[in-house]
Amino acid sequence: MDLDPWPRRPSPETTGPHYEAEILQPADLRTVRAQLRTWVPDTLEDPGAAGAVLDDLLLAVEELASNGLRHGRAPVRVHAARMAEGLLLDVSDGQPQRWPESAVGRDPALGGMGLRMVAAVTIDRGWSVAGHRKHVWACFPTG
Repeated sequence: MDLDPWPRRPSPETTGPHYEAEILQPADLRTVRAQLRTWVPDTLEDPGAAGAVLDDLLLAVEELASNGLRHGRAPVRVHAARMAEGLLLDVSDGQPQRWPESAVGRDPALGGMGLRMVAAVTIDRGWSVAGHRKHVWACFPTG
């Protein structure tokens, strides 16, 4: 599977409950991760399926929000919602001129592999610009 580049296109439609959070600094990620640990099982029709998707979702939140803080402009907003066949994670920042670029041809020891790791655990992904915000999104299977 070719993981590069993340295509520029709108995110899929959502059908269920939403989770929203704002991240102003890296320490805020701990709170968001703790909230998602509760939100994901409560949102799924089969809470037993939460374990499999939760680890991948938390990895994606960590990587995408960190990228937003490092390369974008705060606040970084985390939005998660139920889709017909999974969960959608949308992480936005205030730097729409800078799009997600995976590290290609770089020694993994030098970092920059977060987008590739997230892409490897998702069923769909992309990015778009709405107003003055860049949205990087990823979809996760729940069953």
